[in-house]
Formats: sequence, C-alpha cells, structure tokens
Amino acid sequence: MVLPGGPDYTVPLAIAPDDLRQLADHDAEHRTFSGRAGPLIGLDTGGEAVRGTVLMVAGYTGSKEDFAPLLAPLAEAGYRVVAIDQRGQYESPGPDDPAAYSVTELGADVLEVARVLREETGDPLHLLGHSFGGLVTRASVLAEPGWFTSFTLLGSGPAHLTGRRADLLDHLGPLLDAGGVHLVHETLEQVAMTDPKAQAVPAPTREFYTRRFLANSEAGLRGMAEAMLTEPDRVAELAATGVPVLVAHGEADDAWLPHVQADMAERLGARHEVINNSIHSPAVENPSRTLEVLLDFWAGASARS
Repeated sequence: MVLPGGPDYTVPLAIAPDDLRQLADHDAEHRTFSGRAGPLIGLDTGGEAVRGTVLMVAGYTGSKEDFAPLLAPLAEAGYRVVAIDQRGQYESPGPDDPAAYSVTELGADVLEVARVLREETGDPLHLLGHSFGGLVTRASVLAEPGWFTSFTLLGSGPAHLTGRRADLLDHLGPLLDAGGVHLVHETLEQVAMTDPKAQAVPAPTREFYTRRFLANSEAGLRGMAEAMLTEPDRVAELAATGVPVLVAHGEADDAWLPHVQADMAERLGARHEVINNSIHSPAVENPSRTLEVLLDFWAGASARS
C-alpha cells in the first residue's frame, strides 16, 4: 500500500536521496494482458526465462513501477519478470463498481496473467505480492496452488489491515464523496510532506506519484479499501497448499507491523527475512538487499520443485 502512515524517521533508507525509485532505468516493455474486467497493463522484461518467470503484483494505490529497480537486475540474473497494474490502478482501467475490486476478483485477474505466462514459458513461475497485492496474490495461490513454484509476501500480512494506515482508509470514503480522487490526493500530499523522507524524493518521482494517483479509479479506491479492511486470516489455508513461501518486509514496516509478519511466517513455516534500511517498500527503498533475498529464495524453491 503506497500511503503515508507515520514511518520511523530514524531508519535510514538504503537508496540515495536523489534516487529516482519508481523511475529507475530498465529495458522492460509495456504489455497488455486480458483481465476478467478489461485490459491489465504490465512491464515485461521478455527473454528466455533461463531460471524461471516472476509475476509481481503491486499494492493499494501502487503500480508495476514499484518494482522498477529490480527489473534489470533480475533479467540479468536469468529471470523473465512481469509486473502488472491491477484493475483500476494507474494504466489499467477498471469497472465503476466498487464490488468489482474484491480480493477474489483481483486474484482471478492475477490468474489470467499467470495462465498466459505458464503457456509461454512453463515452470518455474514465482509469484510475488506487495502489501495489499499480497492479499490478492494469496487468493490466487489458494485457487491454483499447483501453478506456482513459490510465493513471496512482501510487506503484507495475515489478514485485514489495522493501525494507523487503516485509520487513514476510514477517512477515504468521506474524502471521495467530498472531492473525488483529487481531494484524496491533496490530503495525502499534505500528510506526506510532514515526512522528511517524502520531502527528499526527487521532483520527477513526486510528479510520477501525482500522475499515478490521479489515474486511480474512484471505484477501485473504494473497493480495494473495503477489501483491505475486511480480509479474513487465511494463513492456515495457505500453509496447507505446500507452496514454498517467503515472508519479507522492511525493518520498520508501518503497515502490517514486523512482529505481525514474523508471527505469520512462523505459522506458515515460511522463510522470514527482515530487509534492513527499508520501511514498507523494500523494492524501492533497499533494492539491492531485496534482490539478494529474492534470488536466494527462488533458487532454493526451484531446486526443491
């Protein structure tokens, strides 16, 4: 979930202040996949997938660009990587009905993309969901566990969101009623600019954040928020699939707190990695360490498969 939520200012990020983050250079090409409710836009590194294919799904108000710093290094390591905007996010259009943004519906979209990738490249296929994207991709794994060689929950949790970020979502509906997506953006900008780390983000990246947020579907913001605030605990179901799972998160994650994710990993019998010098978005806050963790986990999962 890409929302301000009271980060720990004492945690230094691994990236330089002028790093472009979501605008990091990569050679991935835009690609359109067919979703259940319309086109889904992705970034696809292409290639022969020597070591396997990776499908990455972003969180609430996020986009495929949240994985930009990982795309070129993963391609160089022999993986084909596809990162997608979920329906209603950034460049993927979505329905005007908030009910169309349930975890079940969104997870079915992920399966449509996974089906194509399996037909194109076969196994192994590694699935990764960031934040709310973790809840969505979990539904995909529960529906078709045999399709995935591994599953990574990056900064995600066992059930519905609680705490400060959940409190922010409680104010979303009234803001949308009063002024639509523009008013929500203005309000979140005011909150974000109290964070020194947000103030240090380069202007081109801040401009991208604005453009991306304003492209969100209003119905999608409502429906995904409702889904994130009501998702049940499905950890036992996921553990029963037998799919190898990695639980990874920033050392100061302020969405699902670190101890919550650590407990989830223990209940799953999953590998658990804390990514230092990052908060809620390790892929852009400490991409080098995130890359190391992912490559090691995927290698082990592929060998086990």
